[in-house]
Amino acid sequence: MALPSIALPGTLLGPATKYLPGPGTHIHNAQIYASIAGPVVSSPSRPPPPSSKPAPTPKTNAKSKALPLLSISQPNPTNDTAAGILGVGGGSGATILPEVESTVLARITRLGARFATAEILVVNDIVCASTFQAMIRREDIRATEKDKVTIADSFRVGDLVRGVVISLGDQSNYYLTTAQNELGVVMATSEEGNTMFPVSWKEFIDGRTGRREGRKVAKPF
Repeated sequence: MALPSIALPGTLLGPATKYLPGPGTHIHNAQIYASIAGPVVSSPSRPPPPSSKPAPTPKTNAKSKALPLLSISQPNPTNDTAAGILGVGGGSGATILPEVESTVLARITRLGARFATAEILVVNDIVCASTFQAMIRREDIRATEKDKVTIADSFRVGDLVRGVVISLGDQSNYYLTTAQNELGVVMATSEEGNTMFPVSWKEFIDGRTGRREGRKVAKPF
């Protein structure tokens, strides 16, 4: 698998057995994904300082030096007029605050019985310089049959979700809704770490194993 030159949040970059995660990336199911949008950079990894960790064995040290470090490059945030990969201001790490009715891209970080916790990565097509904590309550997931909605059948940790801000909430969280056809999960991976594709309004399918998982699916483009 060749490295993409440019990544969006949630883009698969490569296996953790071949690369080390750097700034702007995260690991999920032994695969490295982009956390932010920007150019993908592969560089030689640096061994940790001797004081931070016990000295590795010669075999481990040799392996860690052989693995390249993957990161997402962030242009100078002061140049807000520069055209990024998402348009003017996109990809520049702009300082922007979500507002009511803002359309956002968020990554699911935790699931509860009555809500899902997420971190906002993009606001109105502008990549955020830092993430914002958000919450999707069970009653805000779908517009119909709200009493039948379950969090586990709507989202999974790591899903990339398109939502709309409905409330500035409290000091800790913004409140999001996915109760529109075009809102919901836009990118997901299976429990095996494979890319999944939407097959209905309620399901994604693992392209490799054929196994289906429930999601609140966003209307495809």
